[in-house]
Amino acid sequence: MKTKYTYRQIWTVAYPILISLMMQQLIGMTDTAFLGRVGEIELGASAIAGVYYIAIYMLAFGFSLGAQILIARRNGEGNYTAIGPIFYQGIYFLVGLAVVTFSLSQLFSPTILSNIISSPNIYEAASSYIHWRVYGFFFSFVIVMFRAFFVGSTLTKTLTINSIVMVVSNVLFNYVLIFGKFGFPQLGIAGAAIGSSLAELVSMIFFIVYTWCKIDCRKFALNHLPRINLGALKRILNVSVWTMLQNFFSLSTWFLFFLFVEHLGERSIAIANIVRNVSGIVFMVLMAFAATCGSLVSNLIGAGEKEAVLGTIKQHVRICYLFVVPLLVFFSLFPNLILSVYTDIPELRTASIPSLWVLCSAYLFLVPGNVYFQSVSGTGNTRTALLLELAVLVIYLSYCFFFISHLKFSVAFAWSSEIVYGGFICLFSYLYIKKGNWQKKQI
Repeated sequence: MKTKYTYRQIWTVAYPILISLMMQQLIGMTDTAFLGRVGEIELGASAIAGVYYIAIYMLAFGFSLGAQILIARRNGEGNYTAIGPIFYQGIYFLVGLAVVTFSLSQLFSPTILSNIISSPNIYEAASSYIHWRVYGFFFSFVIVMFRAFFVGSTLTKTLTINSIVMVVSNVLFNYVLIFGKFGFPQLGIAGAAIGSSLAELVSMIFFIVYTWCKIDCRKFALNHLPRINLGALKRILNVSVWTMLQNFFSLSTWFLFFLFVEHLGERSIAIANIVRNVSGIVFMVLMAFAATCGSLVSNLIGAGEKEAVLGTIKQHVRICYLFVVPLLVFFSLFPNLILSVYTDIPELRTASIPSLWVLCSAYLFLVPGNVYFQSVSGTGNTRTALLLELAVLVIYLSYCFFFISHLKFSVAFAWSSEIVYGGFICLFSYLYIKKGNWQKKQI
C-alpha cells in the first residue's frame, strides 16, 4: 500500500503536538491534583464545570479545526500567501464568538447548572468555578487559531515551547490562588478557575510575540492585517461549521455522561473526574497522532497524492498503538501509583481502580476510531464527519441512559460506554474512507 511519509517524518510532526497536548493535559491534572487535596465536593464540581467549559470551548476548537484543514490544504498546494487571510479571518470570528459565549454563559450558566446538578454543594462549587473560568474564552479562542496555523503548516515545534510556558504559569497561579500563598487570599475552586484563565492569557501573549519574532510572516502573508472579509469567512465556515457542531455535540454528550454519573452520588462523580484525568494522558497521545494524520491527509490531497491516504492512516494507527499500549499496561498493573497523584484519600483511590481498568480496555477501540475519524475530517468532508459523529453519539447516549441513568449500574460499568463509542466510530469512519467518494471533494 502506497505511503509518502516515513515513520520518522510522522513522528517529527507528531511529537511537538503530543508535547503541547500533554502540557495542556497537565493543566487539568494540576487542577485535579490540587482540588483533590481540598475535598471531594470540589473535585466532583471541577469535573462537571470543567467539561461544561470545554463543551463551549469546543465551538472555537471546532472552528479552528476547519481552518486548520484549509491551511494544510493551501500548504500542501504551496499557496502560502493564502494562509494569512484564513488565519486573520479566523481570529476576527473567534474574538466575536468569545464575546457572545462569555455573555451568554454569565447570564444563563447558574440557571442551567441549578437545574441539572442534584447536589447543592456541587452546584455551589461548580457555579463559582464557571463564573471565573469563562474569562478564559477571550484568550483560549485566540490560542486555537494559532494552533491551527502551526499544525496546518506543519511548524509544530512552536507548540512545545508554548505549552511549557502555559503549564508553568498554570501551576504557579493555581498554587498561589487555590491555597492562598504569598499573601493572596485562599480561593479554593475559584482560584483554580482564575489560575487557568491567567495561564491562557500568558499563552496567548507568547504566541503573538513568538510568531512576530520567529516566523516568516511575509511568506504566509501574516505581515498584513486585512479587513473583515465576509466572503472569505463564509468559505472558512463552509468547512468549519461542521467541525464546530461535531466537537460541540461530542463534548456535550461527554457532559451528559458526567451528569448521569453525578446522579449516582458525590463519590461516583469524584471517581469519574480522577479517572478522566488519568485517561487524559493516554488520550493526548492518541489525539496527537490523530491530529497529525488529519493534517497530513489534507496535505497529501492538496499535493495530489490521494492514493497514499489509506496507507498513511494505517501507519498512524500502528505508531499510535506502539505508544499507547505500554501506557495502558502500566496503568493497569500499577493503578494505585498513578491514582495517588490525584488524591491522597485511600478509599477514593481504591474505589477508582475498576473504572480505570475498564477505560484502559476502551482505548484498544478508541485508537483506530479516532485516527480514522480525524482522517475523514482531513479529506475536507467535515459535513460527513458530523453525520458520522451524530450517528455514533445517538448510540452512545442511548447506552448511557439505559445502563447509567435507568439501571443505575456502577461508575466502573459506566465507562464501558467508551468501548461502545470507540467501536462504532471506528467502524463508520473506516467504511467511509474505504468506500466513500472523498477523492473528489474540493475545498
